[in-house]
Amino acid sequence: MTKDTNEQSTKHPTGTREEWLAARLELLEAEKEFTRRGDELARQRQELPWVRVEKKYRFETDAGEKSLADLFQGRSQLLIYHFMFGPDYTAGCPRCSAIADGFNGSVVHLANHDVTLWAVSRAQLEKLSEYKRRMGWIFPWASSFETDFNYDFAVSFTQHQQQRPGAGVHNFRPFPNEAWRSILQAPHGLPAVLGAACGVDPSVYLQELPGMSAFAMKDGVVHHTYSAYERGLDAIWSTYAWLDRAPLGRNEKEEWWRRHDEYEKR
Repeated sequence: MTKDTNEQSTKHPTGTREEWLAARLELLEAEKEFTRRGDELARQRQELPWVRVEKKYRFETDAGEKSLADLFQGRSQLLIYHFMFGPDYTAGCPRCSAIADGFNGSVVHLANHDVTLWAVSRAQLEKLSEYKRRMGWIFPWASSFETDFNYDFAVSFTQHQQQRPGAGVHNFRPFPNEAWRSILQAPHGLPAVLGAACGVDPSVYLQELPGMSAFAMKDGVVHHTYSAYERGLDAIWSTYAWLDRAPLGRNEKEEWWRRHDEYEKR
């Protein structure tokens, strides 16, 4: 336990079991309201208009070249996690890797509920397959190398887009902005740390960003139904769902997560 954690634990108020129960019941009402609001948001997601995907995307997979329609694997729904692994990366993003650890085991359950889950990255298939073996994952992973797919779904950016405000869009607003450019220039910021972990400098690391997209198949036609980025991905980062229920919450002062095979044994 770190010094900060010890200090935070010591300062926390204590009380009787009766006081705890009263506070917990009050919190329960707030949690129930939060759940109801979450149900309403899920309904609103499902009511978004579907947009027909006109472009003919091609992907490299372990089973050969596939179209976007092929990725459905005969099911009516497709979920794609846009995994940060660019062509110049030497390994996948640690942050995306932590998220993938959480959804890896969901693949079989989703498949038996008419939903196919894939990860898609711009790195070459050989790199993806090698990293997948290292991590011990089972989810299918496709390469969109030298295609427009990642750019069209606002998770990849050219150097020109990074340098020119408004040349790209991420999280439904222009990218980059002044704040983002200052992040790029920070010598010891998170992009520098994560970029080094991926074998690239910060600007190359940030040519990729995370996201997820959903698609539906109707009458043989693929439709885009939903995408989310940034904090919109919190819900699929299962570690945070657990931390939000831990005594000290997320308790983050700096980047702390690693690839699961890089932690020191404790």
